[in-house]
Amino acid sequence: MNVSVSVNSPANLSELENQNEFVRRHIGPGQQEIAEMLAEVGADSLDDLMHQTVPASIRSNGLNVGPAQREEVALAALKNMAAKNKIFRSYIGMGYSNTFTPNVILRNVLENPGWYTAYTPYQPEIAQGRLQAILNFQQATIDLTGLPLASASLLDEATAAAEAMALAKRVSKNKRANSFFIANDVHPQTKDVLKTRADMFGFDLVYGELEDAANSDIFGALLQYPTSSGAIVDIRETIAAVQANKGVVAVATDLLALTLITPPGELGADVAFGSAQRFGVPMGYGGPHAAFFATRDNYKRSLPGRIIGVSKDTRGKSALRMALQTREQHIRREKANSNICTAQVLLANMASFYAVYHGPKGLEAIAERIHRLTDILAIGLVSNGGVELLNNTYFDTLSLKVQNKQQVLEAAKAHGMNLRSDIDGCVGVSLDETTTRADVQDLFDVLLGEGHGLDVAILDAKIIAQGSTSIPASVARTSNFLTHPVFNSYHSETEMLRYIKSLENKDLALNHSMISLGSCTMKLNATAEMIPVTWPEFGQIHPFAPVDQAQGYKAMLDELSEWLIDITGYDALSMQPNSGAQGEYAGLLAIQRYHQSRGDEHRNVCLIPQSAHGTNPASAQMVSLKVVVVNCDSNGNVDLDDLRAKAEEVKDNLSCAMITYPSTHGVYEETVREICDIVHEFGGQVYMDGANMNAQVGITSPGLIGSDVSHLNLHKTFCIPHGGGGPGMGPIGVKSHLAPFLPSHTLIHLTAAGTNDDLGTNSAVAAAPWGSASILPISYMYIKMMGSDGLKRATEVAMLNANYIAKKLEGHYPILYTGRNDRIAHECIVDLRPLKEASGVTEVDIAKRLNDYGFHAPTMSFPVAGTLMIEPTESEAKIELDRFIEAMVCIREEIAKVESGEWDANDNPLHHAPHTLADMVDDNWNRSYSRQLGAYPVPAVAANKFWPTVNRIDDVFGDRNLICSCPDLDSYRDFAE
Repeated sequence: MNVSVSVNSPANLSELENQNEFVRRHIGPGQQEIAEMLAEVGADSLDDLMHQTVPASIRSNGLNVGPAQREEVALAALKNMAAKNKIFRSYIGMGYSNTFTPNVILRNVLENPGWYTAYTPYQPEIAQGRLQAILNFQQATIDLTGLPLASASLLDEATAAAEAMALAKRVSKNKRANSFFIANDVHPQTKDVLKTRADMFGFDLVYGELEDAANSDIFGALLQYPTSSGAIVDIRETIAAVQANKGVVAVATDLLALTLITPPGELGADVAFGSAQRFGVPMGYGGPHAAFFATRDNYKRSLPGRIIGVSKDTRGKSALRMALQTREQHIRREKANSNICTAQVLLANMASFYAVYHGPKGLEAIAERIHRLTDILAIGLVSNGGVELLNNTYFDTLSLKVQNKQQVLEAAKAHGMNLRSDIDGCVGVSLDETTTRADVQDLFDVLLGEGHGLDVAILDAKIIAQGSTSIPASVARTSNFLTHPVFNSYHSETEMLRYIKSLENKDLALNHSMISLGSCTMKLNATAEMIPVTWPEFGQIHPFAPVDQAQGYKAMLDELSEWLIDITGYDALSMQPNSGAQGEYAGLLAIQRYHQSRGDEHRNVCLIPQSAHGTNPASAQMVSLKVVVVNCDSNGNVDLDDLRAKAEEVKDNLSCAMITYPSTHGVYEETVREICDIVHEFGGQVYMDGANMNAQVGITSPGLIGSDVSHLNLHKTFCIPHGGGGPGMGPIGVKSHLAPFLPSHTLIHLTAAGTNDDLGTNSAVAAAPWGSASILPISYMYIKMMGSDGLKRATEVAMLNANYIAKKLEGHYPILYTGRNDRIAHECIVDLRPLKEASGVTEVDIAKRLNDYGFHAPTMSFPVAGTLMIEPTESEAKIELDRFIEAMVCIREEIAKVESGEWDANDNPLHHAPHTLADMVDDNWNRSYSRQLGAYPVPAVAANKFWPTVNRIDDVFGDRNLICSCPDLDSYRDFAE
């Protein structure tokens, strides 16, 4: 057989084996497309484009993360690394439980790009599916907690506690009080995070038993129910006593326990929160997990995070949208309720589908089975006489007084079990839905020794005969929950599969078309990166398991940290922050701790450019910094004269400046090093926002530029998917002088990655030591498969794609800001204000009309009102860029028809966009343009048509008539008015 070999093929087998196809697959344009786009923008090569665009003074010499590895090689290496993790039976509890992820949810949500590649639903007409799933999450939270208003999820239980404390301070009528009470039996990681937040806010924390709360001068109190050690206590009197003294009471709780015990709302609580992890989400060494948060209706304006609400569209049809806090940080800045600009939507959706799939009866059955096994364990231990219970009331957790604690812990390890070990003189045992009868028998062997003679079946019969008193009658749940039809209709896998699919079909995600969001970097989330997330070696590890059982995680974290340190040019790294906004907070916290260590507690001023992302000032206020806004010049750059003047004015109190690079306006500011020098000259530190890191990797770095700390949006630059509005990860890199001030953890001893500085007693910013550890394999795989050269090429092509779009659109729309040689970085801002003035067509009209062309709109009205900010990323091929450009050019031609008067200002496809199937089949179509033009404006749309399921939504109606729970069936009919 003759074999032909291309003259361009590598010369030998070694070179053939070293070819890396992943880089080619991740980067959308091929060599021919790159050449065509370079010719269009006027550059000889990618390197020439970089020289034209990036200031020479900040160009780096490249990366040292190593050569690219093929997908199968990288996956095999990570699998071997994961095998070093030891999966023990976990009975540690403390808010983390083993759970069964229903396979229909695992395959069709967690592993489905239709769910995990979607963006935050700022364009609700093309996000009705995930909005419905989040509304279901809110409804489940409302029902189970007994409070009338719930949010769309927060980052984790401990940070939700911190948000509850902040809310209590905002709404408490005890205005002069500065103390917050924390019951002794609250999870230790929650106390740790509260300490961090309280230190920065200047709050005093008071710890004590329940009865102490009523006798304290406090603005609020936190109780755990059931307690961290497992007890179920009637907290009605404590709640009433605190409220009588004008305090606000927050209760940390467990959703599954609330199927059997009285909900906090019925006990009188003002706030209830906790983790929804045990509703089908793996432990994952700490996350990501959705926290739930519920409160009273009259606190809705103070609620942190997002709320999904019910409104109506232009046809009067019920439609969902984000209500009240849609863009709170951008509007209120340092006066925002919180700096949170993300949630845990993907995980909240998994939890909501878990509740839908099991329904109220299924959840109650799971809870009753767990409780029965806990009863069996407790009665067996007591009857044998070898162990004493610390708590005689419980749902799933026992704290056991044992004679030789260390011996018991070692015996448990020998049996492949982890017990809780941090309670003095006790070991803790928490059961879950995966616990079996055999597991309980094994626990008897460990806790009592061989020959105990106990049998689970006999003990079960004894409980049936005698009854159980471990849940006191006074707090046994009597109210119904999850009565809405959505929780009582989809209990077969067939129906559940179809329900999930029906919601997915309502959403436009990255698996359909480009999502060109400026500042949000919606790039490819490759399958090979996603596969390890669901490996049990990563998913079934408790965050507080002994570190010698997580050596696979350690090896991955160490290597990933080394790479990120190299990429950023910093000296040390913390993986703990589990969102970009939390990374900002952790970075500013390190700066303030550094100043305090030098006796500079008075340094409390933060300089922030007026173009900054809204989370910057919101994060600054969380560490009690006073924000001073620095002007930008006419080109969108930081005004150096204004910066110097303001830095000098506040020099004695200057803490830091927060900048973004490339700038929020999408250009490489030539004076960035001078900006850093000015801040340092007056004693401040430079925080560089990591939002635009996709234009730095391999080309320059924050450390090289001169900044002191940055967060990294791993859910942007490093390929963790957005998940419909979360999860995210925001680790921070720092220069060596800030390394000792990185967050630590009360339960796991931490050092600073890179320097190995002992972090001592530094308190935490998140519940788990390494944040949302289970999604870090995504970024690990991305860097491993791209290698040094591939990462640099990704940055170069991202910039080429952006400059190509800008070049093709500049004859149709003004490009607002450009840098040297009229280049932009990785994103461009299209100025719509002149068109709006001439035609009356708004940026909202254009955003909605893009839906008809099959696209999600770019970032709207940020950082400049009346604009669109476009970021194509490196993953989009030229054919997709051209399709987007065609849509924008056609829309400009439509605007021209409104300008000329050919189309009426209120009767044109822009004003009526987006168009739905309901429009197309309406017998009363009486518009001046054809149905064809409305729904299929260009031929390419017909090949892959996406239909919005609702027409344009009335935001004002939704806020004036706030409904944040699932409407009853009658409400699903069209609104009458």
